[in-house]
Amino acid sequence: MSPITIISKAIISKTVISKTAIATIALVALLFSGCQQTPPTLGTPQPLAQPAIASAHPLATKAGMEILAKGGNAFDAAIAVASVLGVVEPYSAGIGGGGFWLLHRASDGKEVMIDAREKAPLAATHDMYVDDQGKVNRDLAVNGPLSAGIPGQPAAFDHIAKHYGKLELKDTLASAIGHAEQGFQVDRVYLKLVGFRDKVLSRFPASRSTFLNDTRTSGTINSNTLTTDSIITQQNLANTLRALAANGRDGFYLGPIAEKLVAGVSQAGGIWQLADLSEYNIVERPPITFTYNNADTQVKVISAPPPSSGGIALAEMFNMLEVMKYTSLDPIGKTHVLVEVMRRAYRDRAEHLGDSDFHPVPIAMLTDPQHAKKLTQSISLDKATASNTLGKPMGNHSGTHTTHLSVIDKDGNYVSATLSINLPFGSGFTVPGTGVLLNNEMDDFSAQPGSPNAYGLVGSHANAIEPGKRPLSSMTPTFAEFTNIQGKQIAILGTPGGSRIITMVFLGLLEAIDGNPTVDWVSRNRFHHQYLPDVIQIEPNTFSAMEIEQLQQRGHTLKPVGRRYGNMQAILWNQDTGKVTAASDPRGVGQASVQ
Repeated sequence: MSPITIISKAIISKTVISKTAIATIALVALLFSGCQQTPPTLGTPQPLAQPAIASAHPLATKAGMEILAKGGNAFDAAIAVASVLGVVEPYSAGIGGGGFWLLHRASDGKEVMIDAREKAPLAATHDMYVDDQGKVNRDLAVNGPLSAGIPGQPAAFDHIAKHYGKLELKDTLASAIGHAEQGFQVDRVYLKLVGFRDKVLSRFPASRSTFLNDTRTSGTINSNTLTTDSIITQQNLANTLRALAANGRDGFYLGPIAEKLVAGVSQAGGIWQLADLSEYNIVERPPITFTYNNADTQVKVISAPPPSSGGIALAEMFNMLEVMKYTSLDPIGKTHVLVEVMRRAYRDRAEHLGDSDFHPVPIAMLTDPQHAKKLTQSISLDKATASNTLGKPMGNHSGTHTTHLSVIDKDGNYVSATLSINLPFGSGFTVPGTGVLLNNEMDDFSAQPGSPNAYGLVGSHANAIEPGKRPLSSMTPTFAEFTNIQGKQIAILGTPGGSRIITMVFLGLLEAIDGNPTVDWVSRNRFHHQYLPDVIQIEPNTFSAMEIEQLQQRGHTLKPVGRRYGNMQAILWNQDTGKVTAASDPRGVGQASVQ
């Protein structure tokens, strides 16, 4: 079994009372037993939370609620939810991918991020996607097994079950196994996303037969033959999940499944070795934690550290809002400032961020309020900043399709987890005999630092390919703690959406801090700026004609993205009353449930 690196550890102290001391205490109690004394006030016990789950698919939410009803805790439920999402959302996540799990344990207040991000294979090289002409071969970087990093999801299931859960994997993976074996019904989201990747899926027989319901070995693919009456079954995936349930991480990273994975990848042109799997490790990382003073409210935000760029970017943006006295601005002034702080945080993201195990990420400097103060010196309240005036051009890229889940149990344990295989249906390659659809997270590296990737974006050497390295990510599972007139609140949220994830969480947090209900966090219209390209990306109907004109007068360029994006899943817990509310983004087909 590969080693598990644990960065943060709970420290347990014990107080030992001697028998003599106990006898003395008893004697004193007896002497005073006749006195009529009012017992000390112990305070009102904190109400239990209402168990709740918000996830991107009703079957996943149902599976998690069933685990809570069986006596599992939030960590067990999160495994159940994630494993079902990996079956019924093959376009978003699965055991062929990875993710970030932000955990809060009520018994001791421990907060930790389980980093289950994929790792570059040991045979990976800096220029592995660069051809003889010095250009990046986008097809190799995005499609097929060469684009796949070593999955982290199975290791996360095993680690969380052993160190935080109450139930065994055979219990928490049971629903996923059932849905893989018996099949699930295609929905509108599946139909939409399979249409983007059907040509790639059709290249690989196991993917073609599974996700397109086409058992032919050749011929024209037409994903329109799938309908909402179609059923997708995954018997090989069910068998792999059974091996994981029975043997933990060893059932995936060692033995017959590992051998099938390596053989299948190698035969299709990939570079995996058995050592890649056996040596894969998750990492427990301390979260990025910072405070934001919003008028009379102090907010504590807990978010994802590197190799996520989310927590650092959030800290920078909120620190800049404080300097700019954001709450005192008029509505259009607020929008202008939000765009400017996004621009600067994403500029820093592109230059400084990568896997902190390989690259010295200056976390303390980037999250220091003094750094934010320097950044705001170039912000004008009347005029947009041209991105090319802020330094050497750098760009940002993250996979566009991901999933998210938020969970809380009655005892106040909670989870925010963002999981991904990168593009819809990942690499498009399913390893024969395993049912494992592989990610294409290798494209989240800078394939050629200084040159544009498939999205026209430029990355830095901080995120260059290295063996065993984890690619930079925008996944941003987040908690926030604040008190308003309703009482002490805990917000649990996150979303898919590629490089737009961070700004979606940012806008969602602002809704929460303003005291708005969870449905507003997940449904609000969204806009985004990522430094380059130098445009405000907007959903339909985000701004009125007057607002667009006012932003343009300040020098902003607006670019409608032509569709709604993101799929936020959110929970709000009032610790003073125990009341919990939850919401699932109306853009998706998810479900939020409160017990």
